Amino acid sequence: MDKYLIKKSRTQDSSLVQDSSPVQDSSPSSKRSLEWYETRNWLEYSIAKDAAFCFYCYLFEKDVGKQGGGDTFVTKGFRLWNQLWKLDSHVGGVNSAHNQAVKKSEDLQKEKQHIQSVLVKQSNQDKAEYRIQLNAIVDCVRFLLFRGLAFRGHDESQGSSDKGNFLELLQFLGNHNESINELTHHDIQKDMVNAIAHETSKAIIEDLGNGFFSILVDESCDISVKEQMTLVLRYVNKQEIIIERFLGIVHVASTTALSLKCAIEGLLCKHNLSLSRLRGQGYDGASNMQGDINGLKTLILKENKSAFYVHCFAHQLQLTLVAVAKNHVNIADFFYVVSNLVTVVGGSCKRRDALRDAQFAKIKEDLENGVRRSGQGLNQETNLKRPGDTRWGSYYGTILNLILMFSAVVDVLEIIEEDGISDQKVEARSIMRSILSFEFVFALHLMKNILGITNELSIALQNKNQDIVNAMDLVKVSKQRLQVMRDDEWTSLLTEVSSFFSGRPRRNTQQNTNLHHYRVDLFYTVIDMQLQELNNRFSEVNTDLLICMACLNPSNSFVAFDKEKLIHLAKFYPYDFLGTDILALDSQLQNFIFDMRNNDLFLELQGVSELAEKLVSTRKHETYPLVYLLVKLALTLLVATATVERSFSAMKYIKNELRNRMRDQWMNDCLVVYIEKDIACSIDNETIMQRFQKMKNRRRQL
Repeated sequence: MDKYLIKKSRTQDSSLVQDSSPVQDSSPSSKRSLEWYETRNWLEYSIAKDAAFCFYCYLFEKDVGKQGGGDTFVTKGFRLWNQLWKLDSHVGGVNSAHNQAVKKSEDLQKEKQHIQSVLVKQSNQDKAEYRIQLNAIVDCVRFLLFRGLAFRGHDESQGSSDKGNFLELLQFLGNHNESINELTHHDIQKDMVNAIAHETSKAIIEDLGNGFFSILVDESCDISVKEQMTLVLRYVNKQEIIIERFLGIVHVASTTALSLKCAIEGLLCKHNLSLSRLRGQGYDGASNMQGDINGLKTLILKENKSAFYVHCFAHQLQLTLVAVAKNHVNIADFFYVVSNLVTVVGGSCKRRDALRDAQFAKIKEDLENGVRRSGQGLNQETNLKRPGDTRWGSYYGTILNLILMFSAVVDVLEIIEEDGISDQKVEARSIMRSILSFEFVFALHLMKNILGITNELSIALQNKNQDIVNAMDLVKVSKQRLQVMRDDEWTSLLTEVSSFFSGRPRRNTQQNTNLHHYRVDLFYTVIDMQLQELNNRFSEVNTDLLICMACLNPSNSFVAFDKEKLIHLAKFYPYDFLGTDILALDSQLQNFIFDMRNNDLFLELQGVSELAEKLVSTRKHETYPLVYLLVKLALTLLVATATVERSFSAMKYIKNELRNRMRDQWMNDCLVVYIEKDIACSIDNETIMQRFQKMKNRRRQL
């Protein structure tokens, strides 16, 4: 409205009412008569222009046109104070431009008469039914997402009309009728899944808050041979617990470092996260990831010097096992025989059945003779699986199963040797001759003991709550344990191998003839190679950053504490510690260590994560904020990319051979909810429904 027009305030401002003479009076004072405006609520007076205007025609001139006075009551203003009849002439008949403008003004002020509301005019009963139906839709979508089930049978492409599991579930719940048909359309399902995924991701970002984080990234092909990049966030939440959350999966046309960096920035930007808050990055050992010149880690470090790179500890550990298996000729031969054994024995359903029957007979015999104990969870059916270089722990699992099923395996090989065709007979005899040799059995138990030590380390490293300081300690413990094995456990190993032979039928077994060979060429050499590989692969444990972080370890009354190294650690993070903070940190560290060593609550702590939790529970984090910041930075630095590997396992489950036409966004939304179902479970249906309604204009309203 023009700034000169006066609306409603004319009856309250005495300066506007100069005279109350009758409207027939043609004197100048009559133009401001209160009666003019009381009987005509559309009339407005402009002091600046000394003219009267029609409020409604002024607002809706373009919509209703110009009638009953043309521009007089809209732009020029009415000044014919002695011709009152022209005011009534402006109003005109029922369908005049003026009355149309009045009607539009009334409609504008009535929200319920808005065109969208008129088209969607719903009764309270309609809205209640819609809410019930939408609530049932949310429950069905949750059910399918949490279990990784297909929505529409085998075909989940954009144009598919198959409603599959979704419609069947609605019918089972008794919520399917004609009025809900429109809600079973694929677009509705897609929007609902996206709404749940959006709220799940939103909850994760809210849990992160304004804190810093690390990223875990890896790429893998899906069933459609499309390269997919997964990103996981690692951060310390408000309860001081280390959290790793799946943020999303993105299709990348290229796996170059620059392409991956753009994909990472895009995904972070989508969730309002900045690289400036990044404090760690973890990948596998591929050159496009860890290259010092144009690798992904280098590109990110150029933008953020505090985003330190850590090569996945679990991946490095696996590489040490593979290196020993390939570089020691006897161990390489051992695993070659094991691989052939698994192929031959598990080569057909008939042989697998024979293996299970032989193992069952052996267990039954041992139970009757009192050799085995019976009970819940004991004597479960086992099988032989081929070890793989990329499957953590697969070597150890295969060896354990082979020891447990050794007699059954020999029985199956004998069956093949007797009943198989010529080539199979030769292969079975060759394998049986190998596995019944002393060297094979010795290598079997040697690798069982070595991998038993490293397998515990592997499992610990894959824990989401693992912190870098504790991981360094675990690597150190594994090295020490291997050294003890080398120095003191030769005799016990030899006894174990001999006992394994003595408890089994001879079957042309070859006896030990050269103990020096087994002790020096196998026992000492393999352990030394394992130790050397651990030292080489985990060389970054000796870097300044991790050495300084180790000083935060509270074990044994903070015996590792070193003030100078912790001050040096703070200098690695110039964005978090300013010059004045470094100066203040010196005295704060002195007060901190004096307090910790004299406080019984902190004497039995065993890790940095426990230290963080105890600092918060005792409110010491407020007393020592700079020290607490160092603790959080140490916890944020990642250890392993196991969470990323688990997300790829989930991807293969969600997007399988029967659902290989899934689009990227649909797969991402399904994975977010499936992987982070604990977060999705905490989101109530009302929040999801409100999000669903706001995504676009819906014909029906809540």
